[in-house]
Amino acid sequence: MRGLTGTGPTRSRTSARAAITATAVLAAVVLFAGGCGTGGTGARDEGPARADSVASAAAPVASPSRTPERVDAVRLIKADPAVSAQVKRELEPCVADEYPIDVSYGNLTGGAVDDVIVNVLTCGDAVGVGSYVYRGQGGGAYVNVFSAEEPPVYAEIDRGDLVVTKQVYDRGDPVSSPSGENVITYRWASGRFGEEYRTHNDYGQVAGPVPSPMPGS
Repeated sequence: MRGLTGTGPTRSRTSARAAITATAVLAAVVLFAGGCGTGGTGARDEGPARADSVASAAAPVASPSRTPERVDAVRLIKADPAVSAQVKRELEPCVADEYPIDVSYGNLTGGAVDDVIVNVLTCGDAVGVGSYVYRGQGGGAYVNVFSAEEPPVYAEIDRGDLVVTKQVYDRGDPVSSPSGENVITYRWASGRFGEEYRTHNDYGQVAGPVPSPMPGS
């Protein structure tokens, strides 16, 4: 009986050591095989490659920029019944066939073609006498969707919004020296431009007269 009880634990410890040894050998074989197949860095060599492939497949393709349809702004203003007769009379060439107008193109109303902003100025001092926004209807047709004819006024596009600057005069201010300006931001919604917010700026008198709004102001 003592022989049986002495042999049992010895055989169990021997079997356990054999199993541990076999497991270690198997792990070494797997590690060696992985190192040889991947150049020494294992599966990490292929990680970035797969990530780059996925990123390339998922990257959106940039759509080509739209080319604005150039318009005859003078003809557009002259034919627009929404433009006052006074503005039309003042829209005459300053030199040769150069008219005092500024034209900007951009997406203000979400249409299929770019909208057109036309600013009509005076020849002498470039004071804005009228600002208009025309929405493209396709096929070269445009419709007036905004008008401002309280001079001095100037309209431009700022990050998809319509921004209109109107200079303000106090009593006794000369035309060349307004006291300040109102800057009004409009946003297109439900088929029309609605006022989003406005700011007022007072001009300082130290620097002298402030010029009328000009492109890029």
